[in-house]
Amino acid sequence: MKMMVFTSRAVTMGSMALALSGCSVVPESAEPAPAAAPPRQAEVQPVPEAVVPAPEPQRPARLLLSGEAIQGGVMLGTVPGGTRSLIFDGQNVPFDDEGNFIIAFNRDAPPSAMLSANLLDGRTIDRRINVAPRKWNIERVNIARRRSGPSAAFQRIRAPEIRQIVAARKIRSDSRGWQQKFIWPVKGRISGRFGSQRIYRGEPGSYHSGVDVATGESGTPFVAPADGVVILASSKPFSLEGNLLMIDHGMGLNSAFLHLSKIAVRKGDRVRQGQYIGNIGATGRATGPHLHWGMKWNAARIDPILLTGPME
Repeated sequence: MKMMVFTSRAVTMGSMALALSGCSVVPESAEPAPAAAPPRQAEVQPVPEAVVPAPEPQRPARLLLSGEAIQGGVMLGTVPGGTRSLIFDGQNVPFDDEGNFIIAFNRDAPPSAMLSANLLDGRTIDRRINVAPRKWNIERVNIARRRSGPSAAFQRIRAPEIRQIVAARKIRSDSRGWQQKFIWPVKGRISGRFGSQRIYRGEPGSYHSGVDVATGESGTPFVAPADGVVILASSKPFSLEGNLLMIDHGMGLNSAFLHLSKIAVRKGDRVRQGQYIGNIGATGRATGPHLHWGMKWNAARIDPILLTGPME
């Protein structure tokens, strides 16, 4: 009896000692406690990439020009960095996002012209351009110039035609054809040159406003000399121009094709250089089948041959 009491007490004392020491007695038959789950890591949000603005195009420090400054000619150029506006002989000249622009000289342009770039910092960069004169094909005839003006009936017909032409030339497209090297729309004999003029007993008549190309027959197809947008395609022959097609090449530069037998494009069409756009003819006031190709930059009439070079 004494031994049994001692043993039971010893067990009780041992259990108490274990409890006081922070330990617990686990029976061998008990299942182990499940392992604690590892702590959840905080989700890492992706850091958005910094948006780096595109670098601004490098611009020259002065006005750059290429081409020949000559009556009836054109020049291409680039404005200096920080240019706010560009003025050419009093008229505003647009330039693209890279600073590129075009200017042109009328058939009777004076000997000099002024190009001015107004900068954002208040400075102005001026460039005086010396314009070379040309020797035009002048025919002097010993007859008086006719004084009779157009009849009232003709004026009623002509007035709406002029309005269509003026409205077409006010259209400004985003075409970049003005930057291309122009090609001949058709090849043949040059029967009329830009700038040629008759002088009637000392009184000058109107000069020829384009270049005429004769192929010997009506219906010869012709192509676009450069990229552009059709700004006028007459639905019926005009009194003087006949079937008239006009294309805007951008930046105020446009082409007009007169006396056509057929127009193969419509107003608003985009055309590519070398694309078939119509057939030559003798409609309107024409003495025979030929293509009259006239060009203008804003109000300046220019010579197409200075954009294409001689016909090969």
